[in-house]
Amino acid sequence: MSETNKTPFINYNWLLKTDSARRLYHEFAEKQPIIDYHCHLDPKAIADDKKFSDLGELMLGGDHYKWRAMRSFGIDEKFITGDASFREKFRAYATMLPYAIGNPLFAWTALELKRYFGIDKTLNRDNADEIFDKCSEMLQDDAFSTKSLIQMSNVVALCTTDDPLDSLEYHEKIDASGFETKVLPAFRPDKAVNIHKSGFVDYIAKTGVHNYSELKSYLSSRLDFFASHGCRLSDHGLDYVPFRTGNASAVFEKVMCGGKATDEETEIYMTDLLLFCAEEYAKRGWVMQLHFGPMRNNSTRMFEQVGPDTGFDSISDTMPAIKLCKLLDSLDNGNMLPKTILYSLSGLDNQKLAALMGSFQRGPVRSKIQLGAGWWFNDTKDGMEAQLKCLANHGILGCFVGMLTDSRSFISYPRHEYFRRIFCDLLGSWIENGEYPEDAEILKEITEGVCCKNALNYFNF
Repeated sequence: MSETNKTPFINYNWLLKTDSARRLYHEFAEKQPIIDYHCHLDPKAIADDKKFSDLGELMLGGDHYKWRAMRSFGIDEKFITGDASFREKFRAYATMLPYAIGNPLFAWTALELKRYFGIDKTLNRDNADEIFDKCSEMLQDDAFSTKSLIQMSNVVALCTTDDPLDSLEYHEKIDASGFETKVLPAFRPDKAVNIHKSGFVDYIAKTGVHNYSELKSYLSSRLDFFASHGCRLSDHGLDYVPFRTGNASAVFEKVMCGGKATDEETEIYMTDLLLFCAEEYAKRGWVMQLHFGPMRNNSTRMFEQVGPDTGFDSISDTMPAIKLCKLLDSLDNGNMLPKTILYSLSGLDNQKLAALMGSFQRGPVRSKIQLGAGWWFNDTKDGMEAQLKCLANHGILGCFVGMLTDSRSFISYPRHEYFRRIFCDLLGSWIENGEYPEDAEILKEITEGVCCKNALNYFNF
């Protein structure tokens, strides 16, 4: 049978194995708009309504998920982050892709081609140039600018990831343009928290502060500034969860005077500043996101060659639940625990997190403490199912705030479709196995909630 006569890989009921799953997806999930509450899209590219030169730039530029797979296939770095043309890079990616059976990249790529360009063919080396040319020609149209791609994806709100020093000028420009999608900043103070990392002293110098007390005042003023631009949430990227008390001001002074903090001193400082930030978030009604557990820049050779965030990170040792508990308890004991989403890069931590959350839930917020969506290396079918089942077992799945992209790509939004189909298939299996009654009213509320409405309410968008 020729490829053109086959049923498309991404078909109407793709991944939906039961009648119940199909009803849930097509009647409720599919129609919901997207809330992308954590992404790494460039606000300047949105403000400028950037158009992409070709499909290679759009699909492969900055996507370390795809870069890792290409390296695993033995593709030379020239065709990944090197000086090869985007056409050559796209050909290399297309040659690898058919071998990535079971990898979500195969499904994501098929979704990207179908949803944005109407292409049902599965990408391979034989059709790479044909697909590249067709899509690149379409990209010259204004209908494929960054703003158009976002609206085509039915995104009603997205949150970028922004440093406290950021002027937010591009968010202002987006807002002034009348763009219908809310593009809001998210507060990411990692460079101020991670005192042990290179560049800390230079970064603090840019703030103009002279001591630790002034740093806290500065961050508080920046929080107010971000709030005036619609910010509703923060994000912390942590290599590990700290908790150690001590004189954080003395640690700050030591490092700013050229000293090196010990591991214990680093943890004292990080703990104190995290607690300060969390209390400030609570005062403002913000959500705090804690991402922890990566080992970054594992290959010194490649870090020196191509820099960070290029696909050389991995999963660290398991999360210290005792320290996370102490961090949350310290805030809760002072009635200053904000709404919090917990993400561990290790799927092995799901049960620890889901069980720990139950100790700190407090009304009137439904599931004030959330088990974050499958993140990074867990952003797979198996990872999503494991996270959903764990949350269902130990928490209230119907209150989950759902999927995010955590992506730098403007065509990553079909990952929400991928998640929604997996979610509905899981619910459908429980219904048809007799583990949950087929109650249309509550199932509608659960499905629409997890796919969109819970996030709207939780973040106060």
